[in-house]
Amino acid sequence: MAKVTVRFSTFILLSLGLFLWATVAMRTNSLLFIGGCSAFSFSSFSSSQHLKQLPFTWTRLDTVGTGTTTTTSSRIPSTTRLFSSSSSSSSSSSSSVISSNPDLLPGIELIDQYNAQIQDQVDQIRQASYFRLFCVDILASCEYMPQELFECYSETCEVYPVDDDDVPSVLRTTDYQEKDFDMDGWARWDMPSNDYYDTEEFPEGYTGYDGSEIWKFIHEKICFDDNKSQSQQQQQQQQEEWKADFNKAVSGVHAVISAQVARGIQDKVESGEEFTAEEVWRDPKMEFDRRLGPNGETPMAMENLYFAYMLFLSAIAKAQPKLLADCQSGKMDGAQTGMLQTFLSLPLLTDPAIQGVSKQFQHHALASPDNLWEVRMRSRDLLRIMNCVQCNKCRLHGKVAMMGLSTALQIHLGTDGNGGDPNRLNRVELAALVSTLYKLSSAVDFCQKMRSSS
Repeated sequence: MAKVTVRFSTFILLSLGLFLWATVAMRTNSLLFIGGCSAFSFSSFSSSQHLKQLPFTWTRLDTVGTGTTTTTSSRIPSTTRLFSSSSSSSSSSSSSVISSNPDLLPGIELIDQYNAQIQDQVDQIRQASYFRLFCVDILASCEYMPQELFECYSETCEVYPVDDDDVPSVLRTTDYQEKDFDMDGWARWDMPSNDYYDTEEFPEGYTGYDGSEIWKFIHEKICFDDNKSQSQQQQQQQQEEWKADFNKAVSGVHAVISAQVARGIQDKVESGEEFTAEEVWRDPKMEFDRRLGPNGETPMAMENLYFAYMLFLSAIAKAQPKLLADCQSGKMDGAQTGMLQTFLSLPLLTDPAIQGVSKQFQHHALASPDNLWEVRMRSRDLLRIMNCVQCNKCRLHGKVAMMGLSTALQIHLGTDGNGGDPNRLNRVELAALVSTLYKLSSAVDFCQKMRSSS
């Protein structure tokens, strides 16, 4: 009888262990297939020989939201190259400083020409509650790393929910009605609750938070693996070029953060605010050159920024019918609806120079659509890793930016590379798309000013 009891107890313990193992495996299932981007070396990217070998560079910006960054230069995987590199002479315009890729130069020149107009119009549009209020689980648990390692105790990191009366009932109703999601779909926003946060009341700003471990995780676990031989890399580049486009789009969003950090340093200098002992970067021009300049540690940072900008502009153009429908349905504030209609009518949005990036992205996806589901899973991981950010303001804006990126990719790719149905987009996705477009526009504006002051 004693032997039977021991065996039964052993069986129970083994069953419990298997159950716990299965639970953990299910929670991290979407990460099991993800390889590491080992091509991101942690040494200085200063060799001209490396620049000749790898004409494109993935921006390595170790920060979340607008906290302190630890920028690490690195060689970009060959699979992250977009289009074909050209050795032809660069344009004499300032855009040639940003990129020598002839496929991107026309779009860069258009953005430089019209960015001030875009920034002004989108700034007015995002004042609407529709685009500035987000229901966020600010206390959501981190699934990927111990949170106590990166706690933030600064008041600049805090955000507080708005009063219930300040949230239009139509937004609450809309968000609740649109809470359903596809099991194998794109990034899923937090479930509706009573806590809404205002991105205008708590605007993105320099907080001093160090999110280097978050971005290290993104680079090593969420970006596409390039841990292959040169022949394998060339074969993958030909077969699944959309992976390169995904990496470059993520890098472009990171470049936004780098610009925001440099701007934050400049604001502190101009206001005469004292730096803390931990803030070792105190020269905004030096930081801009190091993080975003063509001769800095990440020479293609600005190219990646403009690449992402073009993806977002073309995504907005495709989402025009849904945006106008919500505009006319009474979901948006009346004061901003006119400006939204004006912005959506800009010829720039449908200009071939802007649309070329998204068309090439879609072309790459249609050429090898078998594994496109990986992009959807990684978009989910990009949003979920934001729950590990301990600066609440950075977490809020990081979630919005990653949701905006996921929405842009969803519009361009859909499930099979043919593009998604914009009419199925929900309010939060559209709001994040427009909000992140403003972040991109502001980053380009800052880069323009810094370049002109050189």
